[in-house]
Amino acid sequence: MLDHLSIRVADLARSRRMYDACLPALGYQIVMTIDNAPDFKGVGYGGDSPEPGFWIGASTNPADPPPVPIDGMHVAFGAKDRPSVDAWYRAALAHGGTDNGPPNIRAHYHPNYYAAYVIDPDGYHLEAVCHLAA
Repeated sequence: MLDHLSIRVADLARSRRMYDACLPALGYQIVMTIDNAPDFKGVGYGGDSPEPGFWIGASTNPADPPPVPIDGMHVAFGAKDRPSVDAWYRAALAHGGTDNGPPNIRAHYHPNYYAAYVIDPDGYHLEAVCHLAA
């Protein structure tokens, strides 16, 4: 399957405020930073592994065009339980995310599909989801 996913952001500090605040609710933490690569700075988040599964990064080359989220791109983070989904959602909104669907059951997927949706400061569509019964 996937080794990792990386998204490019316009302002790394702005994006980090949201991701650093909301991802711990889902068990993710910063496991790697890159600040000495040519034309790139980034932060990698991981869970139980020391390897990052999710990256945010910004170009430091002023000639690069601003990042443009891919239309229809959707990143879903798994949550261990429903309170974790709720905490992720609240933290994301409090730190720059925009509501795109509050925590709730999405029975059209399956009876225990509990999810919340947020749009990050760059326009990426994010989800936190728990598939377990309450």
